[in-house]
Amino acid sequence: MANLKGAQITWLGHSVVLITTAKGTQILIDPFLEQNPKYPKDYKLPEKIDLLLLSHGHGDHIADAVSVAKKHKAQAVGIFELIAWLQSKGVEDAVGMNLGGTYRFKDVAVSLVEAKHSSSIQDGEETLYAGVAAGLVLAIDDGPVIYHAGDTSLFSDMQIIKDLYSPEIGLLPIGDHYTMGPKAAALAAGYLGVKTVIPIHYGTFPQLTGTPEELQTHLEKQGVETLTLTPGATAK
Repeated sequence: MANLKGAQITWLGHSVVLITTAKGTQILIDPFLEQNPKYPKDYKLPEKIDLLLLSHGHGDHIADAVSVAKKHKAQAVGIFELIAWLQSKGVEDAVGMNLGGTYRFKDVAVSLVEAKHSSSIQDGEETLYAGVAAGLVLAIDDGPVIYHAGDTSLFSDMQIIKDLYSPEIGLLPIGDHYTMGPKAAALAAGYLGVKTVIPIHYGTFPQLTGTPEELQTHLEKQGVETLTLTPGATAK
C-alpha cells in the first residue's frame, strides 16, 4: 500500500482531488463541482482551502475555480495566463507560474511540469487563450511526492519528471478520448517510476471509457499498485 506519511488524498470525481498534508495544509486541484456528475453531492469541502491548483483552462477543471477561491479564501496557483484570467474575475490571492517553475507554500513545494494537451477558457461566447496545459508535482515536507498529471497524453519526457522530482504517487487520467487510456497510463507509470497510481478522469462522461480494472491488468505486470478510490473516498 502507498505510504502517504500522514498525508491524505481524497478523490472527488473526474480530476478533482483534495490533498491534506500531515501538517494540515488543504490543497484542492482542478475544481469541477456543481456540474460534475461524479462529484459526491453530500460532500462538504473544508471551510478553509489553502491552495487551489489548476492544471489547465478547460471547464471540467476550472468551472468552480473563481467561486471556490473566493468562498474558501484559497490562493490560486497555475499557469500565468490562466491565473491572469482568474484575477480579472476578482480572485485577488493568486500566483501565476510557468513550466519548470517551483512555488513554495508552507510545507509543500508545487512545480509546474509539461503536459501534452490543449488549454482554453470558454468565457461566455468567447474562447480565450489560457496558456499551456501543465502537470503538477507536489513535494510535501516529510511526506510523499505526488504527481497530478492533469489531462495529458503519454509522452516519453515523463522520464524527466522522474529524474527531477522522483514522484511516488501518480494521479493519472485513464479515461481515453481526451487523455491517456489505461495502457498508456501504465506506460506513463513506468516512465515516472511511481509506486502507486490513483486513476482519475474516467467514467464521468460516455466518451471516457477507460477503467481502473484495465489499468490494473497492465500495472500488476510492472509491480505497481493501483489504488482505486470511489468519489469521496480518502487514501490515508
